[in-house]
Amino acid sequence: MLSKVNPDIKRYIEENIIPQYGAFDLAHSFDHVGHVIRKSVDLAARMNVDIDKAYVVAAYHDLGMSGPRESHHILSGEILSNDMALRCWFSDDDIRQMKEAVEDHRASACHEPRNIYGKIVADADRDLTPSTVIRRTIQYGLSHYPEKSREEQFRRMAGHLREKYSASGYLHLYFSESDNRDDLKELRRIIGNPSLLRQLFDKTFDDLTENTYD
Repeated sequence: MLSKVNPDIKRYIEENIIPQYGAFDLAHSFDHVGHVIRKSVDLAARMNVDIDKAYVVAAYHDLGMSGPRESHHILSGEILSNDMALRCWFSDDDIRQMKEAVEDHRASACHEPRNIYGKIVADADRDLTPSTVIRRTIQYGLSHYPEKSREEQFRRMAGHLREKYSASGYLHLYFSESDNRDDLKELRRIIGNPSLLRQLFDKTFDDLTENTYD
């Protein structure tokens, strides 16, 4: 589906926007933004909405990681809105709509995304494959809390998974046809099985640290 994106927009994004993800933690790196872009474009095509808008929203959605994580979605929207190059292809109304979508993508947002592009990037941002969720959560812990022991890293991961992905967690899905629903069901099964969760943590943690972490 990426072949359907305006080639000029795609060239600008690939040369000027995507490289910025190289400065972020491993959980918000090139692999992550690439996944969100591909899934967003695919969802936009299936829903017959503007693929170029979905592509841009996905590309900018985490640029605010250059600032505080807690407000990264707001900063990401500001970065998109202030990028004058985008006005070569989009109207002021388009820019406003894409800015709102970026601002609304965060899983912990207290309100539903204001437009379809916000729902698309929110869904695409939630790669709920259990192995991916566990790996990214550990990567974040290693990057931001390197002083924590192995046991402390496990407790941090387990607490985060319960808070976000359990049946009472704050994560929301917006499309009934999304593959994420089956993945979320399996992830909740793992969260509810402490011994399995610990087993998966240990394997992933050792792979990421090459058995060098105390």
